[in-house]
Amino acid sequence: MIIQTKVFGEITIDEEKIITFPKGIVGFPDLTEFTMIHDEETGAGSIHWLQSIQEPAFAMPVMDPLLIKEDYNPEVEEEWIKPLGELNPEELLVLVTVTVPGDLTKMSVNLRGPIVINAGAKKACQVIIEGDEYQVKYPIYDILQAKKAGE
Repeated sequence: MIIQTKVFGEITIDEEKIITFPKGIVGFPDLTEFTMIHDEETGAGSIHWLQSIQEPAFAMPVMDPLLIKEDYNPEVEEEWIKPLGELNPEELLVLVTVTVPGDLTKMSVNLRGPIVINAGAKKACQVIIEGDEYQVKYPIYDILQAKKAGE
C-alpha cells in the first residue's frame, strides 16, 4: 500500500503493519489507523514516527519511555486498555510522544499520556495516567545527550 505523508513523502507500507486505534488518539478521535516509521540509520533504539494512514500531515514522534526513564511503570486503568484485547507481555509496546520545539534543549516527552500497543492484535490506545507522578513535559535533551556521549 502506498501512502502520502507530509514528512516522508510517498512511502510504501505493508498493510499488516497498520495499527488500529479504535477510539483514535487524544484530541484526534477520527484518526484511527497508523503505522510506525523507523529511521533505518538510528535503528529501533531511538525516536520513531507514528504516521496517520488517513491524514498525510499527521505524524507524531514517539519513543520508548524506558530509554529516558528506566523506572517508568505507570498504573493504567483496565478500562482504558480493554479495547486492545488480551495483552501478552511479549507483545505489549508502550511509547510516549516526543515534543521537539525549535530550541532542542527544551525537547520533552509526555509521560502522562502513553500509547499502549498490542502488537499481536495490532490495536492501540492512548491512555491518561492519573496523579502527579508523571509529567506531561518531561525534559529529555540532557538525558539523550548523555546517552549519546556514552554516559
